Amino acid sequence: MPKLFVLMGKSATGKDTIYKELLKDDRLNLKRVVIYTTRPIRDGEKDGVEYFFVTKKKLEELKNQDKIIEIRKYNTVHGIWSYFTVNDGQINLAKSNSLIIGTLESYEQIRNYFGKENVYPLYIEVEDGLRLQRALDREKNQKFPKYSEMCRRFLADEKDFNEEDLSRLKITKRYKNHNLKECINQIVEDVTKGSKV
Repeated sequence: MPKLFVLMGKSATGKDTIYKELLKDDRLNLKRVVIYTTRPIRDGEKDGVEYFFVTKKKLEELKNQDKIIEIRKYNTVHGIWSYFTVNDGQINLAKSNSLIIGTLESYEQIRNYFGKENVYPLYIEVEDGLRLQRALDREKNQKFPKYSEMCRRFLADEKDFNEEDLSRLKITKRYKNHNLKECINQIVEDVTKGSKV
């Protein structure tokens, strides 16, 4: 039975890089799921690749059509940004395994929507000091760096990925991303096992 793999972790843990590498691995045969957001596009991002960038009006239309699988709202220093998964045909568990990037909150909502037996968590960890340096390096490369938002997000991660919720959701396996290749190899092994359960 195909599964939906939810890749999660605090900001700057390397989720985007790991996501791209897993999708490139033909052995896994993973279908890419792109989530939606109302936040502004960053330098170097492309609509439909990292996210589908939509207006608040489009979000309301999708809600009215009952197409929202899960949604999260963040009160940022630039206003409220929404991130959400849409029932738009990208996920078809009758046909193929899928991979999506999410949070604990989105993982729980997705699991409730598709059923525990169909959703598999992939939780990435990196030491906080290294994460902060990675986040700072990334933000420096933006045309208009948003350092205050970077700091807000970094601090919010402590709440969003707290140990109580990880335990409550029975997420015990941690993938340490100190060596990217080793981390990806561990995930590939578990995805291969998980997709055959």
